Amino acid sequence: MYKVFVGDKPIILTTKVEKETYFKNYLLETVTLGKLIKLLNNTGLQEIRLIHEDKDKLLKLFLKKLPNVIAGGGKVRNKKGEILFIYRNNKWDLPKGKAERRETIDKTAIREVEEETGVTGLSIVKPLERTYHIFKRNGRHKIKVTYWFEMKTDFEGELFPQEAEGITKVKWLNDDQSQKALENSYANIKLLV
Repeated sequence: MYKVFVGDKPIILTTKVEKETYFKNYLLETVTLGKLIKLLNNTGLQEIRLIHEDKDKLLKLFLKKLPNVIAGGGKVRNKKGEILFIYRNNKWDLPKGKAERRETIDKTAIREVEEETGVTGLSIVKPLERTYHIFKRNGRHKIKVTYWFEMKTDFEGELFPQEAEGITKVKWLNDDQSQKALENSYANIKLLV
C-alpha cells in the first residue's frame, strides 16, 4: 500500500476493495487523475483508493499517470538529538529539493539541506521511506517523489534560511517542539517524524 497526498488527503494505492464509507474506490488502470484531484479538493471525501490486483505494479502504473519530479531531503539530527525544520509557505517542513541532472539522490538530499538551511558537515545515517504528493505548477499536475534520508551533523553554527526559496525560518526543534510543529505541517512530513 502506498499513500500519495493531494494536500493533506491521500490517494491510497491498494489491492483491496473495501466497502466505501468516507472514501471512494476506483480502478487504477481506468481512472483519470484530474477528476480525482478535483473530487478530493472540492468534496468531503477523506481519501480515494485506487485498486489494482498486482501489488508489484501499483506504484509503477500510478507514476505513469503524471510527470514525475524527483527530489531528495533530510531528517537531520544534531548532537542534542534535535531535528532540523524549515518554515515555508506558513508551514513547518523538512528541507528537500529537486534533483539536478546526473546527481545521485543522496547528493541531492545533502546539497538541498545545506542550501536551504546553511547546515554543513552532514552525513547520511540511513535511507527513510519515500513520500509522494501531487502538486500543480504552471497549470499542470505533477507527482513529487521525495527520497528521504536520516542524517546527522555536529554543526553548531548559525542557521541561514534560503529566502529565495521562500524559507523564512530554520530551527533545531526538540521532541516536544517537533510535535508542536507537526500540528502545522504536511501529512507526508508527519509520516517521517
